[in-house]
Amino acid sequence: MTTKAHDAFIAPARARPQLWRLIVGLILVGVTSIAWFFTVVGVIYLVSGSGGPEWVARMARADTPTSTLLVLSMLFGLGLGAMLAARLLHGRGPDTLLGRRRRVIRHFAWATGVCAAVLIVSTLIPYGYQPLPGLDLNLWLSFLPLALVAILFQSGAEELLFRGYIQQQLAARFNSPLVWMLIPSLLFGAAHFDPNNPPILAWLIVAAAGVFGLCAADLTARTGSIGAAWGFHFANNVAAILIVALNGNLSGLALYVTPFGPQDAEILQPLILRDIATTVVIYAAIRMALSRRAA
Repeated sequence: MTTKAHDAFIAPARARPQLWRLIVGLILVGVTSIAWFFTVVGVIYLVSGSGGPEWVARMARADTPTSTLLVLSMLFGLGLGAMLAARLLHGRGPDTLLGRRRRVIRHFAWATGVCAAVLIVSTLIPYGYQPLPGLDLNLWLSFLPLALVAILFQSGAEELLFRGYIQQQLAARFNSPLVWMLIPSLLFGAAHFDPNNPPILAWLIVAAAGVFGLCAADLTARTGSIGAAWGFHFANNVAAILIVALNGNLSGLALYVTPFGPQDAEILQPLILRDIATTVVIYAAIRMALSRRAA
């Protein structure tokens, strides 16, 4: 499955499609991410002085607004690494990871709107629990602009890496979608594995992320940019981080939190399965909306 838009999207990657370049590029992404992590931690120690260890401990919990923002900022290194790999190993500019600018902006806006609409409608189907209050509304509103920017860059960094760099380079080297769709999606799912969760829950989360990855990969291939995948990712993370978050890690910016945490596997299993189904519905709705607009 390929389109003219996808051919144009991967064209910059065809100049240097060798597999060894991609492998070295992913190593560079890892090194860059680690360097970025220690840079952020170093700035924290520089600013807070003796309070540095306490701030690092807060980041591990990410249950306050500032610590959650810092955790989100840690992921910016993924995008930076992908841009460096594209430049240093493939001789192409960072903008080639995005697709055409107008297309990126247009598809991002449409996907964000469609995803938000479906998520709002999905709340009409009872979840079986009553969310608990999270941040005070005024405090939440004061952090909202910065939080939206942080999620925009966090989701964008992940899309640059998985749907931009990895998918492009694999598609430039292999014709089969089984390679250039499946491998980035498996890697994206694996990146969401948390050994601290109960085993069945940990693998369900991996599966949910993998399904999202496949949907995002297909949207990227059909539209010729990461815009739709980015908008989908952004809106989904806004809902999961800013609106109703799982009580525990990464809940510090949420207006509401669940009355259960990541260790409550029996409660979470059907909810994750519902989230997977919702992901597929949102993907289908985005694809339909963009197809009708292109018609």
